[in-house]
Amino acid sequence: MTTVVYPGTFDPITNGHTDLVERASRIFDKVILAIAASPRKKPLLPLEQRVELAEAVVSQYGNVEVCGFDCLLTDFLAQQQARVIIRGLRAVSDFEYELQLANLNRAMAPDVESIFLTPEERNSYISSTLVREISCLKGDVSKFVHPTVAQALKEHFKND
Repeated sequence: MTTVVYPGTFDPITNGHTDLVERASRIFDKVILAIAASPRKKPLLPLEQRVELAEAVVSQYGNVEVCGFDCLLTDFLAQQQARVIIRGLRAVSDFEYELQLANLNRAMAPDVESIFLTPEERNSYISSTLVREISCLKGDVSKFVHPTVAQALKEHFKND
């Protein structure tokens, strides 16, 4: 059984992320959507809420599991007995950073491979950063995220 880990902060999970989860779920036996605590990034939403939102968004995929983690990705992979990382590439500008991460992960854990997937064109411009910014300014993000996520963001910013 091949288990793949799709790591990120998912702050919040977007339709682009969900697109990649769906693609990975068709290719691999088990997909773990690994949500990093990432306290140094100062996420907008707490880890527990990001996990809950992701679980709601990907619940239709029977071979997808959502986990929060707060350790090195390579350690998380070892804990999950996984050797494959999925990363998304939206544009050429993502490639250099993702290549650096893949090489670093391989240096730390030589048996780990990174596989890159691209989202559908209609999701290629969506980023969590842009979704947060639009939400902060009371804009409509319903085209970019699951309705559950849109509502959570609306609630988060309602008193700002």
